[in-house]
Order: sequence, then structure tokens, then C-alpha cells
Amino acid sequence: MSTLNTLTIAAARDALRKREITSVELTEACLTAVEGAGALNAFVHHTPEIARAQAKAADERLQGREDAPALCGIPLGIKDLFCTKGVPSQAASNILRGFRPEYESTVTQNLWDAGAVMLGKLNMDEFAMGSSNETSCYGNVVNPWRRSNDPTPLTPGGSSGGSASAVAADLCLGATGTDTGGSIRQPAAFTGIVGIKPTYGRVSRWGVVAFASSLDQAGPMTKTVRDGAIMLTTMASHDAKDSTSADLPVPDFEAALTGDIRGKKIGIPREYRMEGMPAEIERLWAEGSAMLRDAGAEIVDISLPHTKYALPAYYVVAPAEASSNLARYDGVRYGHRAKLGPGDGITEMYEKTRAEGFGAEVQRRIMIGTYVLSAGFYDAYYNRARKVRALIKRDFEQVFAAGIDAILTPATPSAAFGLGEMADASPVEMYLNDVFTVTVNLAGLPGIAVPTGYDAKGLPLGLQLIGRPWAEGDLLNHAYVLERAAGFVGKPAKWW
Repeated sequence: MSTLNTLTIAAARDALRKREITSVELTEACLTAVEGAGALNAFVHHTPEIARAQAKAADERLQGREDAPALCGIPLGIKDLFCTKGVPSQAASNILRGFRPEYESTVTQNLWDAGAVMLGKLNMDEFAMGSSNETSCYGNVVNPWRRSNDPTPLTPGGSSGGSASAVAADLCLGATGTDTGGSIRQPAAFTGIVGIKPTYGRVSRWGVVAFASSLDQAGPMTKTVRDGAIMLTTMASHDAKDSTSADLPVPDFEAALTGDIRGKKIGIPREYRMEGMPAEIERLWAEGSAMLRDAGAEIVDISLPHTKYALPAYYVVAPAEASSNLARYDGVRYGHRAKLGPGDGITEMYEKTRAEGFGAEVQRRIMIGTYVLSAGFYDAYYNRARKVRALIKRDFEQVFAAGIDAILTPATPSAAFGLGEMADASPVEMYLNDVFTVTVNLAGLPGIAVPTGYDAKGLPLGLQLIGRPWAEGDLLNHAYVLERAAGFVGKPAKWW
């Protein structure tokens, strides 16, 4: 059986250019791996015919060319939130069952233009609302990692859990994800891979099903920092179809990986030392600081005083925007429409369609969002949350203005937990999984999760680096140094 699917993007690119392997061979290895990994429930719409055709076209493009795009011939998985022409794009929701877009998202179009290969669509939390990938209409995604001597299925994190699981299990060489409050970085940390949330506006949101429009940002999920840099260079672009897309040149992010961070200042925010933080997370954070110091960086204690208000502010702003964005799913134009009884009118059609089509977590967030936007509570909740968001953004601006180059924090408050273990917990307890990540989205900053260690039961743990706006190159270089110093090379033992 071929092991080509275990290659990194960088290694596969180099082998393809040297004609040591073909994209068809690489793609077949991934398709075989996908077929044998049904237990993970990561891929939910398989596109082998498209993959084989794209791989054949990539091989023709690679013939005699060493300057072919870096992603030419590279098999990828696409989160079900990205619209892909002619392929089901459901956002893991029953309300979009049967929806096949007649257009391609800008991100996926950029990937196909570069010669990348689509293996299929990946599972996720419904409309990207969740931290455990347990709200999907396709069922739960399973983390390929297991606790030592314990067969309990674990969450891969959410909402990009299918992407994280697929990359960690070597079903694809990389995957697209989206991050509204940590949905790339938290699952990356839970599965021992790299996840990048770019600066808001760096990557087009056009053709990506909206959750919270001022927070959503697409990014790559890969096996290494170098792979993330390669993939982000292709995904990012200015797009006139997205009014929030930044008209800035996209640098070669891979070229920024010099491995030299001497003289750089790394901030350690005191507010991220949460009460009850597990000792192994504290230890990992301290070890990460030491690694960056040993590489020549200066470690500086900093303050981000409004951090404690980030989670409540996020869970007002995000549901408010979701309630507005999801109002379009009404059973009229596309997707699911409820069967109507005698005498039912348009109001009953809306009510029944939305009640049947949306899952419990999405319904909860729509109701919260509608409530905080209602006339009597708009100022008390939504306007106040917007003011808090501005203060959080100002905290970061002041820190960066004082000379800090990047900020190091934990990525998650724990390692991956068991599927169903949070079933009896309150929604707020589940939302606490985003405690270290939501500030980055509220401030529109770039962030990256890097695997750096293990917990006592052998599960991966990650650290997060937060960068200056539009400085993804510098951020990736800091992450590259951390990755090399940590030397994390762990892979889940195959049980599926």
C-alpha cells in the first residue's frame, strides 16, 4: 500500500517537480486512505472523479516545468462551508440539503487555478457553530488520536473538525478551514497539526457560507508551518466580490521562513493565566517561552486588560450576526422546504422549514442573536459588546505599538475531550473552549496554532502565536522557530 499520502505539501511539491512521483499516484494514495477511514467520518461528500481529472491535468501541467505553482498536483480536502461548483455544499446543515452551487468560492477557485486537487468535502459543525464537531447533520467527526490504552472516541474540535481529523490522519495533504472564534486553531491543537487564521480581509470570504461576517476568516490546516505558508500564499488574494477583502499584495509566505527571530519581542499576556488552568498547559506555555528565548527572542510580560470581557462580547456579536445571516434560509429559493398542511401559509412554511432544517445549537444562537438585536435590548447587549470589542482591539494596538512582535498564549484550555463528555454541560462550559482564541477574531488579527507537546495521556497540545495585522510572514517565521524547537513529530496510532 502506498504511503504517499503521509507526505507534507512541501515534500510532495518537490517530488512532483523532480518527477519522482505523479499527482495521479499521490491522489490515488489519498483516495485509498479516505476510503479506509470511514470510522473518522471526516469526508462527507466524495469527489474521486473530480480528483482524478484534476490530478491528470496537474501532471500534464507539471511536465518539464520546475516553475509550476507550489500546490500543483497536491490533494486537498475542502470544508463543507466553501461553495464548490456542482458539488454539495451544505454547511453540515439539513436546511441546505441538496444545494449544489453554480459557482466556486474565491478560495477554492484560487486553489484550482494553482492546480490543486479536490478529494472531497469535509465534515464540520453546523454552520460552523460548535467547538466539538457534534452539531453536524452528518454525525460526529472522530479524532484519530486516542488516550493511552483508552478506546473512547475523542472530539477533533470544531468547527473545522473534519479538516483537522483528515489532515492528522493523512487522508489529505492539507485542508481548508474557517475561523470565527477559534474554529481553525482549536481543532488544530486537538489533533496535533498546524492551523492558521489570517488577518481579517487577507483571504476572501466570497462563496464561503457566512456565520458572523465581521469575524469569519478562512485559512489553511496543514501538517507543518511550511505547508501552511505555501497554502496560505495561494488562498489569499484581493477580491472585488468581497467588500471586506484587503487590496494588498500577497507576499510569498514560505520565503519568510528564515528561522531567525533574534531581537524579536514576544509578549506573554498575564490575563491569559486563567484560574483553574491545567498544570500541563501552564508548563507547555513556559516551555514554549523558553524555546523562543533560546532562539534569541526577548520575552516580555504584557497586559491585555479587556481580555476577561472577550468571551461574553463574542457570544453577543457572533450570534447577532448569525441571526441576520441565517435569515436567508427560509425554504423559498434553495435547500430544504417543509411539507405544509392544509391551510398553512407562508408564515407556517418559514416556521416549519427553519424548525426542521436547523439543529439545536444553531437555533440557540439564532434566538440569542435575535434577542440581543431586539429593540429593548440592543443598547444593553449588542452596542455594549461592540464597545468592548473596540477596547480589546485597542489593547492589542497598544501592545504592538510598544514594540511587541508576536504574542504567545495557550491554544486551548485542555487536550481533546471525549465525544459526548460535554453533553450534560451547559452551553457556556462548551463555549469556554474558545477562551484563548476569540480575542484574535474580535481584533481581526492573524493567529496560528502549533503542536508543541503532549498531555499525560499522550494527546497533542498546542500553543498559539498572535501577530501584528498583515504580518503573517513574521508570524509564520515565529511559528516555524517554535515548531523546530518543539520537535513535535507525533502521529496517531492507526486504529480506524
